[in-house]
Amino acid sequence: MNRALTFISSPEVPAEEDIFDAYSQAVIAVAERLSPSVANLRVSRRVRGGRRLDGGGSGVVVTPDGFMLTSAHVVASGTAGVRASFVDGSEVGVEVVGTDPLSDLAVLRAEGTDFTPAVLGDAENLRVGQLVVAIGNPHGFAGSVTAGVVSALGRSLPVRSRAAGRIVENVIQTDAALNPGNSGGALADGHGHVVGINTAVAGVGLGLAVPINETTRKIIGALMSEGRFRRAYLGIAGGPRPLPPRLARELGRGNGVEIVEVVEGSPAASAGLRAEDLIVELNGVAVAGVDDLQRLMAGELIGESVTLETVREGKRFRVELVPVELEV
Repeated sequence: MNRALTFISSPEVPAEEDIFDAYSQAVIAVAERLSPSVANLRVSRRVRGGRRLDGGGSGVVVTPDGFMLTSAHVVASGTAGVRASFVDGSEVGVEVVGTDPLSDLAVLRAEGTDFTPAVLGDAENLRVGQLVVAIGNPHGFAGSVTAGVVSALGRSLPVRSRAAGRIVENVIQTDAALNPGNSGGALADGHGHVVGINTAVAGVGLGLAVPINETTRKIIGALMSEGRFRRAYLGIAGGPRPLPPRLARELGRGNGVEIVEVVEGSPAASAGLRAEDLIVELNGVAVAGVDDLQRLMAGELIGESVTLETVREGKRFRVELVPVELEV
């Protein structure tokens, strides 16, 4: 019995753009756009006995003439020099322009011109679940790309300098894989705009990035022009606290900042503030959380009289005090 054989012809080969799904295309586009702007940083320091130790991290070029962003902790020990290498194989020397340990941001300047700058975005527009792409140099593997989503927004990251501590607010949490060496690298949205600077690995699938927003743009600008960022200092430690119902109705908001500690000899101590006082306004601007107070304590207030509206034992009163500069 003769049986006819049916041959299955090969299907038409799809166009390259049809091979990849939308997710892959988005990640590929971000990687191709941003990778030339991300550098592998080699940070050297001298140790006892004259030996030289090298550490590493990542940096992001933000201007054609070589200004770069990275994490302050990446370059904190770079006493013997910093060098940057790029995906095209080029390598240049780098100068540390300014660091701000209390935001974990630093600005560098690479030798040369005609760099490919990244575009800075705005983390305020991010939404939980949104695609983000991390580009950096984990364990020295240059130009590594990982992708994930925004796992959470509004996280807090405690940081310290030699003389002060602070909370970095509105930190981005992502499940994009981050490892040692990713610090200082780019966290980008689906358009390839840098919305964060990767700063810490808090666990498997739990990476943190300092956001690019109005507050950090001011810090970056000050580091570029002055090499430092100045903050006003009151001398208090505090935390959010719900307002009493009557006061909440009067003010039209539910929270203030409760003072939990007053530093001896500080402007707050001299003004008579004490633990359990509630701060609800500074110079007429509402204060509902610690981030509000930190944002308002800009360098322009150093040496200037400011008015705090506070609540003690249910009664509102105003206090005049003069902030000093926060020593970093």
